[in-house]
Amino acid sequence: MIELRPYGSLGGQNHGWLDAKHHFSFANYFDPARTHWGNLRVWNDDTIQPKGGFPPHPHRDMEIITYVRKGAITHQDNLGNHGRTEAGDVQVMSAGTGIAHSEYNLEDEPTTLFQIWIEPTRTGEKPSWGARPFPKGERAGRFVTLASGFANDDDALPIRTDARVVAATLKAGESAEYALGKTRRGYLVPAKGAVEIDGVRVNERDGAAIKDVETLKVVALEDSEIVLVDAA
Repeated sequence: MIELRPYGSLGGQNHGWLDAKHHFSFANYFDPARTHWGNLRVWNDDTIQPKGGFPPHPHRDMEIITYVRKGAITHQDNLGNHGRTEAGDVQVMSAGTGIAHSEYNLEDEPTTLFQIWIEPTRTGEKPSWGARPFPKGERAGRFVTLASGFANDDDALPIRTDARVVAATLKAGESAEYALGKTRRGYLVPAKGAVEIDGVRVNERDGAAIKDVETLKVVALEDSEIVLVDAA
């Protein structure tokens, strides 16, 4: 089953410095049919204006993955971590027992990103933060794992949950497969381009909620960059 969630149907609000679109209920947006997808709780599509951002604020017991689509985001937290994550790269914050952080666009252009929250399987652990580059060449024509809670994904950023975040870049006409499994749920969003899944067209920034699929096959209708969460 594939449920298309067009970008135009998403909730959200434009705050000036932040234009936020929500694939799931978040902040002042509530849709009882879109509160989560398995243990995937939040998928926000944010555009942050230059020199704007989120001032220090706390989190706990949540795995927060940031995928930067354009520009860069600069992170700082009360653990002493500080880093800049550029387009195509990923940062992971495991909030654990509690962390306070800020996220600012210190660039001279708008930054666009996906902010993904997944409920943790393990709680009561110390908070942590990490980031790493993922050169687009590594994911050309195939899915690569960006963040994972599974022990065999050694090259991925670790998350404390039964989930995986993967990405691929496909040229028009190319396809890629991902072994999802019928007991799992997938949520896929093209960061760029348009793809087709089982006859369903998914345009840039649309969401596709997927279940009861053993092997997911994605065909690029245009040059595309896609992000997928494999959720429990």
